[in-house]
Amino acid sequence: MKVNILAVIPARAGSKSVPHKNIRLINDKPMLAYSIEHALQSKLINRVIVSTDSEEYAKIARDYGAETPFIRPSEIAQDTSLDIDVFYHCLTYLKEIEGYEADIVVQLRPTYPIRNPKDIDNMIMLLQQNLQADSVRSMALASEIPYKMWKKGEDGMILPIVTDIPECYNMPRQGLPTAYYQNACIDVVRGNVILEQHSMSGKTILGYEMKDNYDIDTEKEFQRAKDQLRITNGGKRFVFDIDGVIAKLEPNNNYNLSEANSAMIEVVNKLYDMGNEIILFTARGYVTGTDWSEVTKSQLSKWGVKYHELHFGKPNADYYIDDKFIDMNVLLEMLLIK
Repeated sequence: MKVNILAVIPARAGSKSVPHKNIRLINDKPMLAYSIEHALQSKLINRVIVSTDSEEYAKIARDYGAETPFIRPSEIAQDTSLDIDVFYHCLTYLKEIEGYEADIVVQLRPTYPIRNPKDIDNMIMLLQQNLQADSVRSMALASEIPYKMWKKGEDGMILPIVTDIPECYNMPRQGLPTAYYQNACIDVVRGNVILEQHSMSGKTILGYEMKDNYDIDTEKEFQRAKDQLRITNGGKRFVFDIDGVIAKLEPNNNYNLSEANSAMIEVVNKLYDMGNEIILFTARGYVTGTDWSEVTKSQLSKWGVKYHELHFGKPNADYYIDDKFIDMNVLLEMLLIK
């Protein structure tokens, strides 16, 4: 028996923080298109609908392979409109007009241009395998401690948000439970929960842990996602210094003793596997005239570094200034390496 698994991408035209962010170009593609592609890349989703109040958005959605069987009524396309109203409208319309009933509904917010389609399928399977569950929500580890948060009254008095742990706000964080936040990347819910319970989650909710959050609500977040996509889509040329980047700095320039920087080598190899061109260069021997080429090549091979070209002769300096510089920590963060 076929299971109807429907992806719904809610994309209204209004946005105050980033105007028209749902169709704003991010690396020459409307942001909405990424979520459509994620849904189409899923092995389990068998229908993709965009719910929008805009004919312009609807045309873009169709151009990228989604359906737009209706234009969302304006009364549920406001800043204050709830997800449940949007999804209840969608499922009610499909049931009344087409006789179509969704067994499982996947919400993919268009403000999430970076997500792994495998996570979508994993969450769908998690719900299918747990018959008692109403929904599955993606979540990430919370950086702030909710057990030390407060509500403030008009009289200036404060009350703890968490009340089921006595004086948790006075406890060391190591003694407190691990906390997660819902990162808005993927929601999977049974269709009857939406129609019968009028809820986007139901009462029994499973959590699916992710490492990161790429929801876009500000210009800074938009730029971060844009940079991430440019790098991970491949086709770029990256130039890396060896000492201080690929290898840990050797204070006495005795490069025979150089040690690998494993974290950055993992980044370099990921960039290589993504289809980027990797160029390595070094100033080894530039001042002393010592030939370190064989030692360097042997080390790179031993460390498992993937690259296309290796150049010797970089001028020695105390500081290097480059208008295309990317901080190593930014690359580590972008490629999800600790």
